[in-house]
Amino acid sequence: MLEFFGYLGALFIGLVLGLIGGGGSILTVPILVYLMFLNPVVATAYSLFVVGTSSLVGAIKNIQKGLVDFKTALVFATPAFIAVYITRKFLVPAIPEELFYIGDFLLSKDIAIMVFFASIMLLASISMIRGRKELTEDESKNTHFNYISLILQGFGIGLVTGTVGAGGGFLIIPALVFLAKLPMKKAVATSLFIIAINSLIGFLGDVQNFEIDWPFLLVFSSISVVGIFIGIYLNKFIEGKKLKKIFGWFVLLMGIYILYKELLA
Repeated sequence: MLEFFGYLGALFIGLVLGLIGGGGSILTVPILVYLMFLNPVVATAYSLFVVGTSSLVGAIKNIQKGLVDFKTALVFATPAFIAVYITRKFLVPAIPEELFYIGDFLLSKDIAIMVFFASIMLLASISMIRGRKELTEDESKNTHFNYISLILQGFGIGLVTGTVGAGGGFLIIPALVFLAKLPMKKAVATSLFIIAINSLIGFLGDVQNFEIDWPFLLVFSSISVVGIFIGIYLNKFIEGKKLKKIFGWFVLLMGIYILYKELLA
């Protein structure tokens, strides 16, 4: 029964991505861990593939519309995917299975990953609830942007993406808006393209570390992609912006639940 809800969750991930243009992938790891009973390290690896595949579908649509800024994407994505690959190939496998004790409580590698992931969920939820600030027309026309800051942010976000297996769009989009001076529509579109590159290249680091259950992963990802197309269709009748805050509160509650389950339950 839980596995059935897990596959239903895959559809929900795509549905959210199609409806509000992002955010759904933040649920991939909890669904894989708590409903499909995968180890958190494996779940973050599989999440990269699901997120990368889903984002690629959206990115292709945006490329066809001419919304992707390839120059900015290259500057940002290059350090980001290097960081993601290094994290998945070397850093995550190097983390000890047992970190340290706090009294009688053992902080293990799996718990640490889920707690860090829950913290990212809380940050993402706040971003969704508060909404994003739009640049003024004069600001968006300013094409001069800070290359060094963009490269450093790309590398930092790559480390986060590699650790938790989430796309990090809520971190990437503000960076593209305020450092690269992209209009919001272009920032969202370019973010999807960057997430697709980061996630799929990061996943290559995992392919070399352990055996992948390809039949399961391809089925799960395919269901998520179907959800995206359903979400895109429903977007014609439902305004995604109105749903974003509601989904933000849902992610907030999920993040709190994960912290409680991993640390207190």
